[in-house]
Amino acid sequence: MKKEERKEEEQVSISDPEILAVADVLRKEMSQRGREKRHSFFKGIFCGVLAGLLVSVAVVALLPEVSDQRQTITAQIGSNASENGLLTGEVKNKLNLLATKLNAYYYEDIDVEDLQNGLYKGLLEGVGDKYTAYYTEEEYKEMMESASASFSGLGIVLTQDPDSMQVTVLHVYEDSPANKAGIRAGDMIVRVENIQANSMELSELVTHMRGEKGTHVKVKIYRSGEKDYLYFDVVRDVVDVPTVTYKMLTDEIGLISITEFGAATDEQFAEAVEELEKDGMKKLIVDLRDNPGGMLESVTNILDQILPKGLLVWTEDKYGNKNEISSDADCLEIPMAVLINANSASSSEIFAGAIRDYDYGTLIGTKTFGKGIVQSIIKLDDGSAIKLTTSKYYTPKGENIHGTGIEPDIELEYEYLNPEATVYDWKEDNQMQKAVEVLEEQPKPEE
Repeated sequence: MKKEERKEEEQVSISDPEILAVADVLRKEMSQRGREKRHSFFKGIFCGVLAGLLVSVAVVALLPEVSDQRQTITAQIGSNASENGLLTGEVKNKLNLLATKLNAYYYEDIDVEDLQNGLYKGLLEGVGDKYTAYYTEEEYKEMMESASASFSGLGIVLTQDPDSMQVTVLHVYEDSPANKAGIRAGDMIVRVENIQANSMELSELVTHMRGEKGTHVKVKIYRSGEKDYLYFDVVRDVVDVPTVTYKMLTDEIGLISITEFGAATDEQFAEAVEELEKDGMKKLIVDLRDNPGGMLESVTNILDQILPKGLLVWTEDKYGNKNEISSDADCLEIPMAVLINANSASSSEIFAGAIRDYDYGTLIGTKTFGKGIVQSIIKLDDGSAIKLTTSKYYTPKGENIHGTGIEPDIELEYEYLNPEATVYDWKEDNQMQKAVEVLEEQPKPEE
C-alpha cells in the first residue's frame, strides 16, 4: 500500500473493519443512553487534551523574566499545536483509535478524567526528566500543604531512590502519628494501603498517606534485622512540622539541624541563632544530613544571614538568561561546621556549596546527592499545575554540581558508636563528634 493511501485510511478511522464490528455489537447490546455516554467520552478526551496542551504551553510565557526568544518559541508551539506540532491529525486519529479500543475491550468501566490526567502526565513524562511532572488539582494542593509545613498525615520525612524507586523513611517527627505507631528512621516503605510504594513518584505516594484527621492508613514496612514485614495501622493527625531544631552541645558550640527548606525555615533559623547566642554560642554546627532540599528562596535567605556581601548562587536557563542571588553585608562571623551526606540534595547543596566557596566553614561527612537543577511550579487556570526543570544552578565560584555532588572537606562515613541505644545521643554520633572536635580547635571570634 502506498504511503498516501495508508495515511488516508488512518484518518478515516470508521473504515477500520474491526472497529465497525465492535460498534455493531455495541449497538445491539447498549441503549441509546450508553451510546450518548460513549460519544461524550470521546469528545471529553479530545477537548481536554487540546485545551490542556495549549494551556500548558501558553502558561510558560507567564514565567518571570522570560526572554524574547522563549516567547517566540512558545508562540510557535502554541500556534502549530494542531497543525505541525504535537496534535497533528495523525496523533489525534491515534488517540481516537486508542480510546475506541479502550472503550470497547477494557474489562471495567473507564473513568474519563483518569484517562485525561494520564494524557497530561504522559506528555510531561515524555520529556525524560524525572523532575518534570503534571499535578492534578488535588495533588497540587497536597504539594502546597507540604511546603507550608502543616498538614494532616503521618509526620515522616521520606526519600526515594531514583533508580529502584524504593521509598525510605529519613526522619520521624517526635510525637507524630508515625512515631506513636512505632515507625522508625531507616524503615523501607513497601506498601501504603493497596499501593506498592515503588510504583509511583514520591510526590504522588505522599498524597495517599495524607487525609482527614482521625482516619487510618495501613503501611507495610521492611526493617533491616526483622525476619518478616511489619504492618502498621497509623491514625492520621495534624502535623505541624518543625524544619529547624536547635540546642547547645557544649558551653560554646550550638547545633542547628535543618530537615528541609520550607516556607518558614529561614525565620526558624533566625530564631534558633538568636536563642543560641543568648545561651552563649560562639561556634555553630549546621546539620544538613538527610535534608532533601526545598525552596530556593528559603536557603538563600538563610545564607544571607550567614555570609558576607557577595554572590550566593546563580541560575541559568537554556537561553543563557542568568538570575543572580546575593547577600548583604550582615553576616554571622563565628566558626562553623556543616554535616552532609548522600541524602543532602538540592537546596542543601546550595548551602554547602556557598559555605565551601566562601571558605566559611568545614564540610564533614560524605559526598552529597548531586542535584544542580532548579524546578518551577506553574499553576494552571483549572487548579492543576506543572513542575518544570527550568534552569541549572551554579555555586558562587561557578560550579554546577548536577550528577557529581559536593565533596566534604573531611570525609567520614557515619557510624553510631552505641548501636544498642534506643535514644539518640550526639556523643555516640561519630560525625557530630568530629564536628565538635574541629570547632574546639578553632579560636573564638573575639580571640
